[in-house]
Amino acid sequence: MQKTRPILAWETLLDLEAEGTDARPPLRDRVENALRRAIDEGRLATGSAVPPSRTLAETLGVSRWVVTEAYGQLVAEGVLEARTGSATRVAERQEVPKATRGNDHPRPRDPAPAPPIRYDLRPGIPDLRATPRSRWAAALRAGLADLPDRELAAAHPFGYAPSRAAVAAYLSRSRHADADPDRVTITHGATDGMEILTRELHVRGHRALLVEDPSWPRLRAVAENNGLRPIRVPVDDDGVDIEMLAALATRTGARAALVTPAHQFPLGAALAPSRREHLVRWAREYAGLVIEDDYDAEFRYDRRPVPALQRLAPDRVALIGSLSKSVSPALGLGWMLLPPNLAPPPSAAPPSLIDQAALAEFITRGDLERHLRSSRTRFRRRRQRLLDALTIELPELAVTGIAAGMHLVLTLPSHVPASAVIGAGTSEGLALTSLRRYTDTADRPDALVLGYGNLDDALVEEAVARLAALVR
Repeated sequence: MQKTRPILAWETLLDLEAEGTDARPPLRDRVENALRRAIDEGRLATGSAVPPSRTLAETLGVSRWVVTEAYGQLVAEGVLEARTGSATRVAERQEVPKATRGNDHPRPRDPAPAPPIRYDLRPGIPDLRATPRSRWAAALRAGLADLPDRELAAAHPFGYAPSRAAVAAYLSRSRHADADPDRVTITHGATDGMEILTRELHVRGHRALLVEDPSWPRLRAVAENNGLRPIRVPVDDDGVDIEMLAALATRTGARAALVTPAHQFPLGAALAPSRREHLVRWAREYAGLVIEDDYDAEFRYDRRPVPALQRLAPDRVALIGSLSKSVSPALGLGWMLLPPNLAPPPSAAPPSLIDQAALAEFITRGDLERHLRSSRTRFRRRRQRLLDALTIELPELAVTGIAAGMHLVLTLPSHVPASAVIGAGTSEGLALTSLRRYTDTADRPDALVLGYGNLDDALVEEAVARLAALVR
């Protein structure tokens, strides 16, 4: 008789209790840490599949958002890997040689701690040193003080009304969006918004999602966990290829697309005006939905930011955004602006009411836009400083990406693999990211996605000099 493989008891495999502390961290962090601990201790072997987010959430008795966030973080760190058409699995890791003596069994060694990051060139991280702590603290105090007593026990499944109104006004003002407070939902961030949206799309019969290639893997993973197969659409210097998108939609039946039109991630192109119009026309002709990820659209340095695509078709575009890239990921707040015909069910775990009240204060007092203005000035200068250093140290290498956001792309010589540069950079205190992390397409030149959001201004030239030494 063929033996069946035993099913892991995930509720016992993942101990969610926080060890050695009375104050337990958030549930999301406990799930993430429990998974990481199970992998580090060998209880989850390399290549093992982890359960779908819905299954694990039911097993552990937590919300699916908690599991999706934990999976997404571990995918982003390279601890797990999520590939189209396959389960999320424990990623391959470098084996550490173990010394043996005589016939003794080799003893596992604790992994050596990673060197501290001195030169932070990771994309997608804002300037954490410039987080407006005092302004946010003041917004928290004012928001809490002004909360009516009756609101403290009320349900706000789509968000606290003043925060929805503040976000709508901000999007109308800064992104020229067609924003009605009744169509705004306050979320924990872009990942949470994507979780809510794709879950609703699946309920409505969607089974595929058109995504840019390359693109941010976390949002693709969320869609796939919710039953939407990612259909990859190539990107060029004018943004996502809309003709190919329409052809793939016809071939696969996909009627929803996730795009980054203001500043494509990670290649850094802006969607050409003709393609913006073509994309909107496709959505209207085929009753499709465009999900516009507005992740860093506030940061444009050569001109005013392009208005949101949502303005062209408020009936066919869902706009998602957050404070993660513009202020700090620690705030855990974001929003969705949805078309009138798309109303997802109320959230079972909305953001804290007090945080939402603070968000309303932070926006209405003008603190968010003051922070964005100072950030634009700082990032514009830092980007130019980085470009100047690259021109001096690596003049033969191509740098691409419009003057926007917090990253650019550095193409490497054909004989220099990004993985080798990244590995060597770790010991130098350089935190680097390969373009291949965001795509499965092998025919693109090897490149590094260099973030400068959290790079210390005083270390720009030194960071580039060290990088150039590694490339050479």
